[in-house]
Amino acid sequence: MGAAPLLVAAYVQDGDGRRPYRRGDPLDERPVGVIGFADRLRAEAARTVNALTALTGTAPKPVTGDNPRAADRLAADAGITEVRAGLLPADKVSVVKDLERAGRKVLVVGDGVNDAPALPAAHVGVAMGRAGSDLALETADAVVVRDELVTIPAVVALSRRARRLVPQNLIIAAAFITGLVIWDLAGHLPLLLGVAGHEGSTVIVGLNGLRLLTSSAWRRARQHTTPA
Repeated sequence: MGAAPLLVAAYVQDGDGRRPYRRGDPLDERPVGVIGFADRLRAEAARTVNALTALTGTAPKPVTGDNPRAADRLAADAGITEVRAGLLPADKVSVVKDLERAGRKVLVVGDGVNDAPALPAAHVGVAMGRAGSDLALETADAVVVRDELVTIPAVVALSRRARRLVPQNLIIAAAFITGLVIWDLAGHLPLLLGVAGHEGSTVIVGLNGLRLLTSSAWRRARQHTTPA
């Protein structure tokens, strides 16, 4: 969400017409206008909601201290049906704990001081860097520097790829070490080959993990989390 510029103009009746209000004009204790404030939904919000729903199988649940009517309106615009509104910071922590007790893995994304207590209470807390408060940035596990909502599903997709790489790297390292040990037990393993095999497995494991840092890996994560 972001703040939109606000322009206010007031007019008073002047004979058969009207003119702009000037300081000191009598208003006869009658209202001359209404000023309304409303949050504006980010352009990528609905796309992010759809991507997270497709990726995790569960729609995001806004947990906010905002007015329930305003929260419901923004949630409806983003395609969200379940909203928790009018909550204090401690209430947000309670919601997170309730979801965890129900067996859910909870990811909390926030940027304000009121979000800070819920970020460390979740399994993973992510702060939006550009607009985030210092307290939220300090308590989060990760920070989205570019402050783009569409980054969240991409990060989730990359984290899942990273988790798949861990057993791959363990298998690679175990295979090298096992082969070297069997060779040494069955015959004679030259020291040079033993060192080369051990260090070679380390290099291969490192290169396999570095695949997540390439720009192509990021692009694939963005593509896989973009609804058709």
